Amino acid sequence: MGKFKRIDTSIEGVCIIEPTVFGDNRGYFMETYNKADFEEIGLNYDFVQDNQSKSKKGVLRGLHFQKENTQSKLVRCIKGKVFDVAVDLRPGSKTYGKWEGAILTEENKKMFMIPKGFAHGFLVLSDEAEFTYKCDDLYNAKAEGGLKFDDPDVGINWPMGDLKKEDLITSEKDAKWPSLKELQKTDLFKNL
Repeated sequence: MGKFKRIDTSIEGVCIIEPTVFGDNRGYFMETYNKADFEEIGLNYDFVQDNQSKSKKGVLRGLHFQKENTQSKLVRCIKGKVFDVAVDLRPGSKTYGKWEGAILTEENKKMFMIPKGFAHGFLVLSDEAEFTYKCDDLYNAKAEGGLKFDDPDVGINWPMGDLKKEDLITSEKDAKWPSLKELQKTDLFKNL
């Protein structure tokens, strides 16, 4: 029996992973990744890059993808709370344009597995959040792409709580990504 529980979502390939946490009066211990245990639950990835970010409440990062050197990502929140989202952009997929989201917190220790061909982003819901993720291909700035986070055709239900849209903090670049309809007019992924 492995140390990870896989919970499939409504989109093929996107899943939530619950690690086994060993706790006692000292605190806790858990594995966050084990190649053999991941393969046991059907997740066969060779991760080559780890990233970490720190953000304050209201920061919305994304929705990002790479047109070349497409990346699968295993994401988790190690401090605070985020709402993490994946949008299916795989050509020919029966769930193209659909999204799936998960609340990731330092308490629930859940991870979100996002395969190649998805736009990814997250909204920080706590005062501060630290977010880490593993990627199975290297970052390629020349292949960077994005999707408008508030595209009505995608219809992501961001859990805003006490935040208003004008309170959201995005990068200048993230505020200018195209809509799904605009992306459909392009050759989205060259090497998927």
